[in-house]
Amino acid sequence: QVQLVESGGGLVQTGGSLRLSCEASGGIFSINDMRWYRQIPGKQRELVAGISYSGITSYADFVKGRFTISRDHHKNMVYLQMNSLQPEDTAVYLCNADIFLPLTTGSVSGWGQGTQVTVSS
Repeated sequence: QVQLVESGGGLVQTGGSLRLSCEASGGIFSINDMRWYRQIPGKQRELVAGISYSGITSYADFVKGRFTISRDHHKNMVYLQMNSLQPEDTAVYLCNADIFLPLTTGSVSGWGQGTQVTVSS
């Protein structure tokens, strides 16, 4: 059974940094795109950053220049380095991945439970 588990969230002051991690496990053959989303109460879930299998990255405008997404293929992990954090970055951050399982065609979309990031002013 595919599982994604995030870690690294917490409470940080304005201007501080956090590094989120997400590990995928469960009989995975390979992982294509990996992404970080965030969920703010009362708002729609929004895409923060994505990284392709080959390492091409993309970012939402509101995090460009502050956040960096990276991945480790061998460990099936994706990371989000968050710098210059602002109170408006407060949210639950969730990872998402397009996962290929052995002996199947097509990918499944895996989601983690999320990790809370709180930025105090």
